[in-house]
Amino acid sequence: MSKAAAEVPAGTEGKKGKKGLIIGVLVALIAIGAGVGGTWYFMKMNGDASEEPATPKPKPTKFMDLELFTVNLNADEGGQYLQVGLTIKIKETPVEQEIGKQMPDIRNRILMLLSSKKSSEVNSIVGKQQLSQQIVEEIKQSVKTEEFQSDVLEVLFTSFVIQ
Repeated sequence: MSKAAAEVPAGTEGKKGKKGLIIGVLVALIAIGAGVGGTWYFMKMNGDASEEPATPKPKPTKFMDLELFTVNLNADEGGQYLQVGLTIKIKETPVEQEIGKQMPDIRNRILMLLSSKKSSEVNSIVGKQQLSQQIVEEIKQSVKTEEFQSDVLEVLFTSFVIQ
């Protein structure tokens, strides 16, 4: 035997091997824990994409044409009439069926509103924009539920003749 082997007492050689193995396993566990902890920390700081709440897709829009409206205007300069074509911009929901069910009421409301106007009130761009908003409100009053009311977006003029 060599001199170094003779100086080490019997039985201590196995203890050094176990001690080294335990230290190696602990170092490995600490390194793995640090890696997992660091990854978790940086994912939380940067915002994990899988944890973000899903935003609902906006509903697509649809256009619904109404028949032409022809009304006598309120007396301004004599006997004038207004002929207007309208298209309703709505969300693609069951609101279209609801508008179809309420069409007689909607047409009545729009006719009453249009016949109450003077030509000077609706000749300008601002007057037409206000009229469009008023028509939207009339349609929303005919469609009773709030869900359907929010699905009526705007009214567009497809023709506008004052004579």
